[in-house]
Amino acid sequence: MEPTDTLLKTPEERMQMRDLINEEREKAQKTYEKSRQNEGFTQVYEKGWIRLRILIAQNKSAAILYSYLAQHIDASCGAVVASQELLGEETGLSRTTLWRASKYLEEVGALIRFKVGGSVYAYALNETEIWKSWDSAKETAAFRTKTLARKSDQPGHVRRRIKVMLKDGGDAQ
Repeated sequence: MEPTDTLLKTPEERMQMRDLINEEREKAQKTYEKSRQNEGFTQVYEKGWIRLRILIAQNKSAAILYSYLAQHIDASCGAVVASQELLGEETGLSRTTLWRASKYLEEVGALIRFKVGGSVYAYALNETEIWKSWDSAKETAAFRTKTLARKSDQPGHVRRRIKVMLKDGGDAQ
């Protein structure tokens, strides 16, 4: 005999308890499904599509970097931390070309870039163009990132630099 059987004496009480448990399971399942609804989904606003078309026409290297960062941004803040070496390997662009492309994207207002340490940078895309979470998360997004760094890129140093940057008030706004 189960413990609930001793508390629930009548068949009606047991049936009510079963119904309540099933309702709670359904609620939990719906909550889980809703939380995964935008998983792996990147929102590209009209301005983002216009930006991408202009980049493709005017600066192909910047278009490659922009699209790569858009694909890999973290859903909690719209940013990614990556080393220049990793970005070069992933995009096929040289370090010099990456530097020029990111500088160009900064100049046109598509990107904000922070040096974290060595050749590791935090890249934050313009949230009015590309976003990877609910719109309501934009105002309260913490500077938490998906960090793309090898052990040789000193990830401990990267974490310390981000903490220092935040304490000093260096944010994307």
